[in-house]
Amino acid sequence: MKKTPLHTFHIPVMGLAYTIDSPIRVAQYGISSVISIADDDLIEKMRNFYSTKFNIPYEEITQKLHDYRAERITSYLNLVDKIVKQKFENFKAEIAESRTALDNFISMLPNTSDIKKGFQNLLEDGISFRDNIQNYIESHLFPGEIDVNIMTKLDKDNFVKNKQLPVEFNDAHAALRGFANSNLESSVVLSAGMNPRLYSYFENFSDFFPDENNRLRKKITLKVSDFRSAMIQGNFLAKKGLWVSEYRIESGLNCGGHAFATDGFLIGTILEEFKQKKGQLIQSAYDLMVKALQQKNMHFPEKPLAIKITVQGGVGTSEEHEFLLDEYKVDSVGWGSPFLLVPEATSVDIVTRNLLINAKEDDFYLSNISPLGVPFNTLKGTSNEFFRQKRIQENKAGSSCPKKFLALSKEYDSQGICTAAKKYQDIKLEELENRKDSISIQEFEKSKIKITEKSCLCVGLANAAYLENDIQIKGQAQGVVICPGPNMAYFDQEVPLKDMLQHIYGNKSILRNATRPNIFIKELKMYIDYFRNEIENITEEMTVSQLKKWNTFKSNLFDGIAYYQNLLDSTFYFKNEKSLIKNELELYKTALTQIKI
Repeated sequence: MKKTPLHTFHIPVMGLAYTIDSPIRVAQYGISSVISIADDDLIEKMRNFYSTKFNIPYEEITQKLHDYRAERITSYLNLVDKIVKQKFENFKAEIAESRTALDNFISMLPNTSDIKKGFQNLLEDGISFRDNIQNYIESHLFPGEIDVNIMTKLDKDNFVKNKQLPVEFNDAHAALRGFANSNLESSVVLSAGMNPRLYSYFENFSDFFPDENNRLRKKITLKVSDFRSAMIQGNFLAKKGLWVSEYRIESGLNCGGHAFATDGFLIGTILEEFKQKKGQLIQSAYDLMVKALQQKNMHFPEKPLAIKITVQGGVGTSEEHEFLLDEYKVDSVGWGSPFLLVPEATSVDIVTRNLLINAKEDDFYLSNISPLGVPFNTLKGTSNEFFRQKRIQENKAGSSCPKKFLALSKEYDSQGICTAAKKYQDIKLEELENRKDSISIQEFEKSKIKITEKSCLCVGLANAAYLENDIQIKGQAQGVVICPGPNMAYFDQEVPLKDMLQHIYGNKSILRNATRPNIFIKELKMYIDYFRNEIENITEEMTVSQLKKWNTFKSNLFDGIAYYQNLLDSTFYFKNEKSLIKNELELYKTALTQIKI
């Protein structure tokens, strides 16, 4: 039976811990969400926690097991799948028995939903209520997807007694194997760019290839920032007989976590290109996939398989949500950061959630704290920031680095060190001290900050789940790192799940701040600030290629502004703020003109 999604939104992956158990919390309502499978230690502790909570036998998978990382991931995903199915059956029974529970559920569905209308028609008929409702529930309701996320760059080599293990034991490879061996029929969301070696590893698992009924038991979703990237990665996988079932477009800067800025392409122009060229994307991948499957003597579909185009990053009102669905014909819109204020949906400790509630616009910033060297959206005043600064003041900068997921620098150790680790920072600080007499005080202090500002994300992004669930945290105090997008500044209260869904679908508003900028304006401002900052901080003489890059970046921003100006003239959306948006576009156009390269 073809599943019709109940909702027009999804909850993207957030950090390591924030959506680690979101499917257990919300999948019974038809809400799809994404679990990070980067941290097998967190995953094992959560498996223990939920096994105890649901009275399911638990046997620890220790690091002594040869393939412990993959085994832990498989076991946790199977547990989540089991609990979700159990909760879904209980939920169906509840709404079949209780009119109040059914009304409550109906109020959480989109107003445009045929399933919602079907329920309402049955209730109006009032004939043989229970039997009709029961049949309708069984044939129309499905739990939300239990998707997983792998950051492709987090693919560290692993060693046992200084001997390097085969590539399939690399972190991302083992995570993929853990998902592939699980009972789930869902998607793996690949983020952070292309990893050819990892992409090739997919060929080892039959679930990623279409069966005789053209069904994919496991699907591939690519998180991309522009159309060109989607074409390159989609075709790379298609040449191996693999189909990308979803392209998840994320704003380069107006998002949570790591921010991968585009070359000045704004989200509106990117979505427009996907809308115009979707057919090209599908046909190109299909032709390559069929050729590859024929060469492998495998079954191939007679026509292209389904492809979804989805978008996420900075959406905050029902009008923006509807506009993205309507104007760009996307299949779903991701709502991430606002769900950090919904205890029923995400795993956040009380202290951090209160910090989010009270935070203002200036408290959210694009930082350099990530050991990956990629700009990272975070929040001022976290407990992680407190402990990191305390260690710096005590001349003990750096983390003990217990997990080593980001130990990717081979500068001083062939097995890799994390740039947030004390071991790495000690070497760098000693090198800086040796250069002290040959550089200015300002340059010395600036270099010192650059070394010590890196945070232990492996621990910091996991701790919230431990704190919320009273799971013991061992080792050096790292506190909590939180990585919301800047859109979070306009959400300032804890809200029930029902209220959040009614906000998304336009039946009520949870926003109390009337000054929230439009999604497109907020992203444009971020790009102009980013561009200005990059230009102002160039320390060396600019090369011809850099000059060309920045001129292209600037030109693309101008094109984006012109696109939005034309769009506003042709759309009936945003009528209450059209004049304001037009004025802001002109202001930012002037600001961009004044930035000299």
